[in-house]
Amino acid sequence: MRIGILGPIPRDTITTHRGEKIKKYGGVIHPTIGLSKLLGEEDALVPVAHINKTDEEPILNLLSNYSNIETTHISSKDDEGSIVELVFINQNDRIETQAGAMKPIVSEDLSGIDCSVLVCVPITDYEIPLKTLKQIKSSSEVLVIFDAHGPTTQVDNKGNRLRVHWLDMMDWLPYIDVLKMNLEESQYCYFLPGEIQDYDVNRRDHLDAFAEQVLKAGVKHLYITLDSEGCNWYTKVKGKTSTVFIPAYPVDHVVDTTGCGDSFAGGLAYGFGRHSDPYLAAQYANILGAMRTQGKTFEVFKDLQTTEQMIARFYGSENKKN
Repeated sequence: MRIGILGPIPRDTITTHRGEKIKKYGGVIHPTIGLSKLLGEEDALVPVAHINKTDEEPILNLLSNYSNIETTHISSKDDEGSIVELVFINQNDRIETQAGAMKPIVSEDLSGIDCSVLVCVPITDYEIPLKTLKQIKSSSEVLVIFDAHGPTTQVDNKGNRLRVHWLDMMDWLPYIDVLKMNLEESQYCYFLPGEIQDYDVNRRDHLDAFAEQVLKAGVKHLYITLDSEGCNWYTKVKGKTSTVFIPAYPVDHVVDTTGCGDSFAGGLAYGFGRHSDPYLAAQYANILGAMRTQGKTFEVFKDLQTTEQMIARFYGSENKKN
């Protein structure tokens, strides 16, 4: 199995909600390393990103520790990468600023990638253009998993990263097989004329109607994460929208939530790519997201045997549900 992971590799400086400062590479790196520990030597992870020249050596050195990661599609040729600073004001909410911008990924960047699953994890709206998705779907039957974090985020002229509404979402949906987002992003994707509002952590009454809209437009599976609670999975069953809640894998101590959404998307890729099972995919996704919170390094991710033991121990007979 070959899985491609598209998006930026930002040089992150993170101040956690406990005041700790962490410096590391993020974005694509999270699902790439998380998946590397699940996949075998016969499999391959192919990250696709544009980076700054100064970041090339440390990024390649980091990834060289994992033998099933191919780095041929990581390019510093144009010296255009992202530098991001994240300051958490509580466990989940943060103030974000960005310097520099990754050169957008175009179809030529995917030449020879030859993957059965593509995971798109943009963090800003310009990084993976709609045109690229159209070209991907027109030339292959690859499964496209897409994170809505990119289209719901913009950078202003002062470098502030801001949440924005995904106004042209309906144009994108026919080219996405699996759409993933968090509760906040769902509110910036679903709104009625004249009723555009800011995020309300308690608002969930829109989810069923939103899922209906997304699935009707061609998306096969929609996952909406609900922070520490878990996630909702929406799909069509015999023409009707089905909703299944998959509880989060419990953790006692949260160190850093940066990259949880990217890691969740990686878990979905494993579940779909290896098992073709959207329910089991959500369990892998929940566990990779939960493990991402457990430390400052990429050692938080577990190997396949340990991960499957965690699934069996926590989810148990639920896997017989679908």
